[in-house]
Amino acid sequence: MYEGDEGGRRDARPEDDEMTVTLADVAARAQVSPATVSRVLNGNYPVAASTRERVLKAVDELDYVLNGPASALAAATSDLVGILVNDIADPFFGIMASAIQAEIGGPGGRAGGERLAVVCNTGGSPERELTYLTLLQRQRAAAVVLTGGAIEDAAHQAAMDTKVRKLTDAGTRVVLCGRPPAPETGAIALTFDNRGGGQALTEHLIGLGHWRLGYIAGPEERTTTRHRLEGHRAALAAHGIEEDPRWTVHGRYDRRSGYEATLELLRRDPSLTAVVAANDSVALGACAALRDSGLRIPEDVSVAGFDDLPFSIDAVPSLTTVRLPLAEAGARAGRIAMGREEAPPGGIASVRGELMVRGSSGVPRVS
Repeated sequence: MYEGDEGGRRDARPEDDEMTVTLADVAARAQVSPATVSRVLNGNYPVAASTRERVLKAVDELDYVLNGPASALAAATSDLVGILVNDIADPFFGIMASAIQAEIGGPGGRAGGERLAVVCNTGGSPERELTYLTLLQRQRAAAVVLTGGAIEDAAHQAAMDTKVRKLTDAGTRVVLCGRPPAPETGAIALTFDNRGGGQALTEHLIGLGHWRLGYIAGPEERTTTRHRLEGHRAALAAHGIEEDPRWTVHGRYDRRSGYEATLELLRRDPSLTAVVAANDSVALGACAALRDSGLRIPEDVSVAGFDDLPFSIDAVPSLTTVRLPLAEAGARAGRIAMGREEAPPGGIASVRGELMVRGSSGVPRVS
């Protein structure tokens, strides 16, 4: 329920008038003047970065929603669609964001039948993820699509679930693309079968005769990392292979991390005959490190990646990997977000990967 020209709302229930949050409440929480809060929210006057962050934090804590112009108030949502990515420079996220954006135009918006897509690059920051959702909530976004793995932190996940629930309660469609489901939030989830893909990849290498396999995992706090590693370990266990703690190294999802991690694996155990990488970018770094170490691929060491990014087939040798249908999943997420495709039964669908066997994997060298 709205109160005054600068009012906010909490739960939009008439009986909660006493709970209405005002601009003055935000100013008091942030320890700034109401004019400063107005400048931050309207973006019409320069404000120090530290002050801006303090104000936005207060907005989030108080669940303050700025009243928009009369035309915006006439509708439950705006023509804005938010797409949250971890790193837009990473092809994994770029492919999905492009496919999502291609599906969000067309009839339904008030401005010439189009929707405005805003790609929000979080840089992997939990704080930025929450801040972007707060900003999209204040703009009454028509839809929000969150891509990639979630951060495994209980406090952050609870804050994310609360924020997503507020968005869906206000009429915003929220789709999780490549993320685990978020029960009780109202969000639709298209999850990637990272466990199954990880298991199939390692099963392939074991089938070729490999049993000393190094594994380059992603950041420990990411669900994608854990699920892919769980699949790898399930394959080892199924074949009675005892995992050596030396065989696993964690790093970032980039080429440099793959290069450095491979050198570390070779230092720990020079007898490794295969390296499984967290994704294709990491696998390229692994290939470079092996070549610089005087080792041939796959004659001396086999290499496998994950995702099947566009460059994977053009690598020399071409990369054995698990293909995730990133563009197809992104397009489906976009259609669901726009209400042009029905949500899957129960609000959750699993997207399976496909093992792509190429030149980077072969039988192990003879000891």
